[in-house]
Amino acid sequence: MSHDRERDYEMLRGLSAAAKLAAMHSLIRQAYELKAAWVRSTEPHLGDDEVRARTRELVVGGGS
Repeated sequence: MSHDRERDYEMLRGLSAAAKLAAMHSLIRQAYELKAAWVRSTEPHLGDDEVRARTRELVVGGGS
């Protein structure tokens, strides 16, 4: 394992449970926003509510 990766793991081990949860929440939110951007780019005719619904469907259903 690389030195950088080991250092990253040590840093993560030192985080509190609340900090780990906040980081996880942030990553999930970023992934959702990226999926919504993809939906907007591939289906530009959809309105905001439809984009949110389609994104939710893809994320929950595991679609790409």
